[in-house]
Amino acid sequence: MDNIAYLAQSAFPLVWVVVPAIGAALRARHASSPRERLEIWQRWWAIGAFGCGSLWMTVAFLAFPDVMATAIGFDRTPFMFEIAFANLGMAVLGFRAASASARERITIGIAGGMFLWGAVIGHVYQWFANGDHAPGNTGGVLVTDILLPAVMIILAVRSRRLETTSRPAAEIAV
Repeated sequence: MDNIAYLAQSAFPLVWVVVPAIGAALRARHASSPRERLEIWQRWWAIGAFGCGSLWMTVAFLAFPDVMATAIGFDRTPFMFEIAFANLGMAVLGFRAASASARERITIGIAGGMFLWGAVIGHVYQWFANGDHAPGNTGGVLVTDILLPAVMIILAVRSRRLETTSRPAAEIAV
């Protein structure tokens, strides 16, 4: 594989980070309050990064298993079917997060983190233990696997803090 093709394949997962970030930044410019701006970011991240990114992985692993096997540096195995449906679960969580409370978004981020951060450990292990430098094992996939749940959690925690600081004292005590 030539360097340009490798770079393109390795960097492709970053689409699921960059596009929602650009969309949120452009849309949030017109927000009338910090709360509205934060909500815009959370929805763009939930739908664009978490939902669409995970749905894309579902389709890719189901429709193009040989391509995905090559991309991750493995032979095609039945485990790839399981990866597809784990990603489908994450897509459902991402789409749900678009209208969820801050507390639920934190939970969704943690649930996604358990899968994706575990995947990061697996990618790094394969990288160092077996020299797997396939574009789907190193590069952009590591960044997205770390950032998707981390950003979801960070945004939701900020939203939760904003909720508690903006509520009247009597409402917080209840």
